[in-house]
Order: sequence, then C-alpha cells, then structure tokens
Amino acid sequence: MPSTLTTVDVSAPTESASPAVSWGPIVAGAFAASTLTFILMLLGSGLGLSMVSPWSGSGASVTTFAVSTAVWLIVVQWLSSALGGYLAGRLRTKWVGIHTDEVFFRDTAHGFLAWALATLLVAGVLGTALSAAIGTGVQAASTVASGVAMGASAGAAANASGGSPDNATSYFVDTLFRPADPARLAAANPESDAAATAQASRILIASAAAGEISADDKTYLSRLVAARTGLSEADATARVDAVIARAQDAKVKAQQAADTARKAGATFSLIGALSLVVGAFIASAAAALGGRQRDDEEAIFLTNR
Repeated sequence: MPSTLTTVDVSAPTESASPAVSWGPIVAGAFAASTLTFILMLLGSGLGLSMVSPWSGSGASVTTFAVSTAVWLIVVQWLSSALGGYLAGRLRTKWVGIHTDEVFFRDTAHGFLAWALATLLVAGVLGTALSAAIGTGVQAASTVASGVAMGASAGAAANASGGSPDNATSYFVDTLFRPADPARLAAANPESDAAATAQASRILIASAAAGEISADDKTYLSRLVAARTGLSEADATARVDAVIARAQDAKVKAQQAADTARKAGATFSLIGALSLVVGAFIASAAAALGGRQRDDEEAIFLTNR
C-alpha cells in the first residue's frame, strides 16, 4: 500500500516589532526625579541654614545638624525615586499580547532604569561639588590632626631660608621664650631671638614627628629657655615640660577630631549606598504601580466606551 505523507505546516514564532524598552518614559521619569532632587536639595539647604546660628548657644548642635542632613538626603532620594519610577511606568505604551508577569518585569525594569539615569544625572551635576566639599572637610581635619608632625619639612625649610617659624608651633615657641621679667623683652637682641626661636621650632617639630622629645633635645631646650628668659634651669625645664604636654594634648585632640571626621565620612557613605539601594527598589515598585494603574485605567475606559 502506498504510504500517504501528511504535511504539517508549522508556523515559526515571530518577534514583536515593538521593543521591550521604552526610552521616552524612562528619560521623562529620570528628568522628573532629577528636578525634584534639585528642588528638595535647595529646600533642605534653606532649612539647614536656618538651623545654624553664629551666636553661641543658639541653633542646633553639630550632631543634630548632621543627623538631620542625613535623614533629609534619604528622604530626597526616596521621594525622587518614587516620582521618577511612577512616571516611567505610567507613561509607557501598553503592551498588547504580553503575559502579566512579563509586564510586571518590564515595568520594574523601566523604574530601575529611570532611577539609574536620574542617579547619573544628579551625580554628574551635584556629585563633583559634594565630593569636593566632603573631601575638603576631611582633608582639613586630617591636616589639623597631623599638626606639627606633618609640617616638619615645611617648617624646617622656612627656618633654613630665614622665614618665620611654622604656624603650628609659633604660639608654643612664644610661650617658651616669654621672659620672667617683661622688661627683659625690650632689651633682648632681635637677631639672637630669631635664632633661638628657629632652633626651638625645629626641636618641637622633630619631637612632634617622632612622638617624643629626646633627653638631649630637652636638656638643650631647657638651657635655651633659661638663657633667653632669665628663669632658673629647673623652672625652664618645668616650662618646657608644660609646653610639650600642651602641644601633645592639642595634637591628640586634633587626631581625635580627624578620626571623628573619618568615621562620619564612612558612615555617610554607607548610609548613602543603602539609601540608593532602597531608592532603586522604590523606583521599581513605583513603576510597577504606575504601569498597572495605566493598564487598569485604559481597560476601564475601553469597557465604558
């Protein structure tokens, strides 16, 4: 018997002509989020400046100001992300013949892309200024923290060239050479005073860099102070010890301030990263909500029509 062959026409699946990504709503949501961020940053700046007062005892404390600033930045991130994501989902064109799970995924992806684009825009416009401000503050705190030790080479160079002593040690040097009798100050030789001041500055700078003053340097410095001020050697030694202790205490306090600034910068970075992650989630959820409302509103409109 002849066999009969049956031909089955299998239609190949066709791809949709419309892309899955609608860049128009994404860009619109990103610009809206960036604009809202700028407005809220200005508002927060005004409120923050109103909290700070130049008068002693007035206005908010530094801790309150820092905490309120961090909270406000988080609020700005979340509100802007919600607006940008919602617009990205609400403004997109309805996808026909797409499963609801795929629609949900595309909406969340649109919200995430809107958030990412807005973050890049804000980082490009405000990131440089913000990073410069934070970096300047940390650098200033670190410079103060290093104090005399970090200025050793600069101070030595200035003294060698006949310049004034390092500013970080000027006050302490003046304290060392303060005469017991003020009348001795007028009779002092300016040239020998300058040489003694330069030597004392170099000794203090080297001692600060090493973390302690050697016995030879301490003995020489005490004799130098006794010769210039008229104090006994025992009193001069006591004055040297007191000044070194005050300088060391000032250095420790500056280092503590720098460490506090470092910890504050690290905390700010961690909170900022966490806020961005939460902002991405809010933008994605808002886009899914906006897309669902857009589809529901169109379905209701078509039904009533």
